[in-house]
Amino acid sequence: MSLPRPDAATLHDTSPAPDDELVVETLQRSRPSAPAAPDPVDGDQLDLADRQSLRRVGGMSTELSDITEVEYRQLLLERVVLVSVWTTGSQVDADNSLAELKLLAETAGSEVLDGLVQRRPVPDPATYIGSGKVAELRDVVVATGADTVICDGELSPAQLRNLEDRVKVKVIDRTALILDIFAQHAKSAEGKAQVELAQLNYLKQRLRGWGGNLSRQAGGRAAGGAGIGGRGPGETKLETDRRRINSRIARLRSALREMDGTRETKRAERRRNQVPSVAIVGYTNAGKSSLLNRLTGAGVLVEDALFATLDPTVRRSTTADGRFYTLTDTVGFVRHLPHDLVEAFASTLEESAQADLLLHVVDGSDPDPEGQIRAVHDVLAEIGAGKVPELIVINKADAATPEAIATLRSRYRDAVVVSARTGAGLDELHRTTEARLPRPEVDVRALVPYERGDLLNRIHQEGELLTTEHTADGTLVVARVHGDLAGELAPFEQGSAAVGAPVHGG
Repeated sequence: MSLPRPDAATLHDTSPAPDDELVVETLQRSRPSAPAAPDPVDGDQLDLADRQSLRRVGGMSTELSDITEVEYRQLLLERVVLVSVWTTGSQVDADNSLAELKLLAETAGSEVLDGLVQRRPVPDPATYIGSGKVAELRDVVVATGADTVICDGELSPAQLRNLEDRVKVKVIDRTALILDIFAQHAKSAEGKAQVELAQLNYLKQRLRGWGGNLSRQAGGRAAGGAGIGGRGPGETKLETDRRRINSRIARLRSALREMDGTRETKRAERRRNQVPSVAIVGYTNAGKSSLLNRLTGAGVLVEDALFATLDPTVRRSTTADGRFYTLTDTVGFVRHLPHDLVEAFASTLEESAQADLLLHVVDGSDPDPEGQIRAVHDVLAEIGAGKVPELIVINKADAATPEAIATLRSRYRDAVVVSARTGAGLDELHRTTEARLPRPEVDVRALVPYERGDLLNRIHQEGELLTTEHTADGTLVVARVHGDLAGELAPFEQGSAAVGAPVHGG
């Protein structure tokens, strides 16, 4: 390192006074040293410490000085324009569908700038909205500065390609948007594999070649030097991508079958022990996880966002008479749930199809709760759960209007009105759920020896204990149990059971 050059003050005869020497010395120490002239051969030289230190490069930050919230949102969030084709239903249905698309877009991390709706008998097969409306959409995109267009429907590969070519910005459809939200929220290995499988099935049909990629073929001498007889067209880049996607799909399906085996083992164990199961289903963001936390203290993530829960959570609860049953929180449904997602989440959705009772949670404060109920019923029918007994639970009673609650109660007379936030109505929900659970079918009266306390414990957990009487030879019980447990109690049978007798002891 070279010494600092003297400044102009030291070249003239204007030396500082003795009292100022300390100040001058301090200023000179704090003044940065001038770099040495670079060697013409070796270039700039730095000390070892300087070479190994981290350096801040100026001009690389995109943060603005005195940044405001509006500028921050413009900087970080995708700016999107929504497009919908209104083919059937009323104006209210079209507005509700576009409002839901807006919530989906915001959940995915974007800023919605505008929304456009076109009335057509069917979507245009080439551009979804027609060539004239594409020009208008392009004007809106330019005027708003949007970088993405989201269509409220599933676009064919041709529609997607034509719209992008004409609008000149990224275009995605409702299916891709939902898949992106699922990808953001998947946490478990099974959930991530299910989402990736759905994404690959969607992407496989929408691959497109870009320029010269279509001509990258491995024929002639490029085919590994095979020579005569080895020449051929080879695979195009598009074919190679499709083959790799198919291979990845096969591996994911194999992995999911192994994971499904573990889930099926747990379900079989519950069936063997005759433990009733209750599945909490409903529209996304209806409050299913909040309700599970209220009923069981499960501690499941609760977030005011669509599809916050993707991985099912199973918790155990107990009836007033001591019987065990399970409560399962499932993935939320939505209008036009992509078929690829239903197929990929088949093992998860089976929790609903194999349940003994469905708690169908409805957001009472939503503008169109009955539309949500119809959408959930459509998905339940698709996964084979349409005939499972159902109990409508109208949630968010603290936020809903009395008129909306009254309308739903008049339509669904057996419904239970609750508020997971305040806890209102939960006692009634407990009682109604327990009354709707399947009951043991076999009446028994048995003298259980004292050394067989395990049988008494199973009667408490799996059956209904009606009376108990402690005798010298054992405990005389009258109970209702399932067939398997009745078979184990058969050696201790004591004649006909006095069903309906008052309970003594416990």
